[in-house]
Order: sequence, then C-alpha cells, then structure tokens
Amino acid sequence: MGAINLRGEKVVLRALEPEDVAFLFSVENTTDYWELSNTQAPYSKHVLKQYLSNAHQDIYEAKQLRLVITKADTEDALGFIDLFDFDPKNRRVGVGILLIEGARGKGFGADALDTLCNYVFDAYQVHQLFANITSGNTASITLFENQGFKKIGVKKDWIISEGNFKDEIVYQHIKE
Repeated sequence: MGAINLRGEKVVLRALEPEDVAFLFSVENTTDYWELSNTQAPYSKHVLKQYLSNAHQDIYEAKQLRLVITKADTEDALGFIDLFDFDPKNRRVGVGILLIEGARGKGFGADALDTLCNYVFDAYQVHQLFANITSGNTASITLFENQGFKKIGVKKDWIISEGNFKDEIVYQHIKE
C-alpha cells in the first residue's frame, strides 16, 4: 500500500490533540455552523475534553474520524474534515468539511478534500464517499463537484433552519 500521506500542497490533515480544545470549543459553539452538524445547544469545554480523550478510537470501532485541517507552512488550524457512517463491509464513508471564515475561498478546502479522498481510497480501500449538503450552501456544492462528487439525489425539506425547511443534496464520489 505504500506510505499514507496526509499532506497536501496547502494543508496537512492531522489527528486531534488535547491542545485543540480551545479551537474545537470555538468552532462547535459558533451558531452559524450548527446547521451543518445538527447541533442544537452549546458544548462545554468539559464535554469537548472528554470527546478529545476518546478521539483516539480506531475508525473501525468509532465508525467516524475527525481530522484537523492545518495550514501546511504554519500549522495554524483552519477547520475540520470528518469521516462518518463508515461502513467497511460496503466500503463507503461519509465526508464533511468545515473551514473557519478566514480560510474560505483560498484553496484550502479543495486541497483538504483531495488529500482526504486519496487517503481514504488508499488506507481503507473504500469504493465510495458521500456527502450531504444543504441546497443553499453553494460554496460546498462547488467544492465537492470540483473534486469529482456527483449529485445523486435530493432529500426534500430535510433540514429546518431558522424556521425554514431546506433541501439536502446527496453527493457521491465512486473510485474509478
């Protein structure tokens, strides 16, 4: 299989560290992001520290993996990229990405997603990745489509946000 590389041109994807609690606290408690994660209430630092203490679990056990997206040259944290609903039998996994405001539109997301896709196809031998994106999230739609994800369906009125229902678009990337 060769060496697994989690370094892109602009970013490095790394495991969560105990020192990430302040960054995690900031991101998880930014209400603008709650729609993306179905969060409904703030997280305490205590709860996030407990989460970090269990973040070492293997993806086969936890069925998920969260990586920190860092700037390659400075190691500044830019956001998170997550694998979820890992299904090794059917060789598929979901992917989600969140970049903080100042990191968007600079190629970090594309590099992180490309790096993660290559890693997952190689390390876990998955056949496909999928993503769920709300219909109004044009930046994420563009990001995923530019990385080879194809729209395969729409879940109508799937997410309620600020009193309005939104569609959720399902994207899929099948390894060729």
